Amino acid sequence: MAKRTQGKPAGLSRQRIAAAAVDLVDRQGLESFGVRRLASELGVDPMSIYNHIKGKAALLDAVSEAVLTEVSATAAQWPDGWMDIARTMARGYRDMAIRHPRIFPLLATRAQTSVVAFEALERLTAAMRRAGIADQTIADAPLVLFGFLNGYLLATVSADPGGTDDPATGATQPAIDPALYPTLAALAPLQAGFGGEAEFERMLEMVLAGIAEGAAGAQAARSGRRPATASGPMGDHSGG
Repeated sequence: MAKRTQGKPAGLSRQRIAAAAVDLVDRQGLESFGVRRLASELGVDPMSIYNHIKGKAALLDAVSEAVLTEVSATAAQWPDGWMDIARTMARGYRDMAIRHPRIFPLLATRAQTSVVAFEALERLTAAMRRAGIADQTIADAPLVLFGFLNGYLLATVSADPGGTDDPATGATQPAIDPALYPTLAALAPLQAGFGGEAEFERMLEMVLAGIAEGAAGAQAARSGRRPATASGPMGDHSGG
C-alpha cells in the first residue's frame, strides 16, 4: 500500500486510527502489532499517527477503549439495580472478549483508565450506593467482579480465531484418572460446558451472590443485627 509523504493531510483521526488498530490486531494479533505496521495499513507515514496518538502504549490504550466502547454501546438501556447492571456489564464484556479474543488480553492485563471504563464503573458503584451498601463493599466489588471476569475469560476464550475451537470455549478440560483423583473425576461431567454461556452465567451468579452477601453482612454489622445467610433475604440488599 502506498504511503503518503510526511506532512500531507491523511484524513486521520484518533477514532479512525483506533478502529484500524482493532482490525489489525483482530487479524494478526498483538505480537506483531506496531505503529509502522499500522501506518502501512492506513497508507500513511508513521509520524501522521503520532500526531494523534503519542506512542505505542497510548495506541494500545486507544484499542482497549475502542472495544470497551462496544460494551457500553447499549448503556442507555441498562437497568437501574446494581446486580442487573453488573449482569449486563459482565455479559457485554464476555461478548466483547469473544469478538476480540486477540485484543482481550489488553483488557485483562492493563489498567483501564479511559472515560468509557470510568463511566461504566461509576454507573455500577453509584447504583450500589443508592442501595445503601457500605462504601468498603462498593470499593471491593469492581475488583471482585473483574477479577473473576478477566481470569475466567483469559482461561476460556480462544485467542486463535483461525483454529477449530469455538471462541467461547477455547480451552479444553484434561482427562482425569478416576483411580488417582476420584472426586475430580466424579465432578468432571458437571464441567462439560467449560467456557460456555451456561457455565458463565452460573459462575457470575455465584460471584454476585457473594458480593450481595458481603453487603448484607456489612449492613448487619453496622446496625448490630446478625448478617443474612446465603438463603436469607439478600434481595433486600441487592438493589437489583
